[in-house]
Amino acid sequence: MTGFNGFPRELPRFLSQLEENNTVEWFQDHKQDYEAYVKHPSEEFVVAVGDRLRTFCPGINAIPKVNKSLFRINRDTRFSKDKSPYKTNLGILFWEGPGKRMESPGFYFHLEGDLMMVGCGLYVFPKPVMQKFRETLMDKKKGKELQKIIEGLVSEGYDLGTKYYKKIPKEFSPSSDFEKEYLLYSGLSAHMEFPIPDLLFSPEIVEFTGRHFERMNPLHRWIVKQL
Repeated sequence: MTGFNGFPRELPRFLSQLEENNTVEWFQDHKQDYEAYVKHPSEEFVVAVGDRLRTFCPGINAIPKVNKSLFRINRDTRFSKDKSPYKTNLGILFWEGPGKRMESPGFYFHLEGDLMMVGCGLYVFPKPVMQKFRETLMDKKKGKELQKIIEGLVSEGYDLGTKYYKKIPKEFSPSSDFEKEYLLYSGLSAHMEFPIPDLLFSPEIVEFTGRHFERMNPLHRWIVKQL
């Protein structure tokens, strides 16, 4: 690692070209571009943002490898009608805890098209965590703490995940609108998306991303502590 100086300007162009030419043959012909414009800069970004994250979240996992912090470019097409072999976005995950990365709370960075997104939380709860979340939500003190965190994030412009279930489980008797709403959620996350900023191509993107992650950290900490 030589230090992160920003993503190359060729990165969005490469992803756009991949979307237009999503074949194994095209990708193999442009694999060096993928390595130079996507994979290597992303590895350096993981290291740099990982250092920033550890200033307020010392237990975070920031591992600059594919299938760790870097999502693989290959799509799993086994159960999909869309047989396009490659993803046309960039996804990077920083997670906390000893469990599987996709079953652990963390922070997420995403590029797709002309948009960039930063997020935090646990998008879909594993089944045991889902039950623990509902029970914790019904605890007045812990539920109020979560409500305050969510209201703060909304006031800062972050969007939340959406309701998934249609009915509240019979064993729960919510007494507030907040409980009624969040008992229908299958995960707990916040995110913000915006047009790709010019600072994506400079070292400043590390601090920009880190500041957003730090603002969302109260939600992350609540999940780590309570679930």
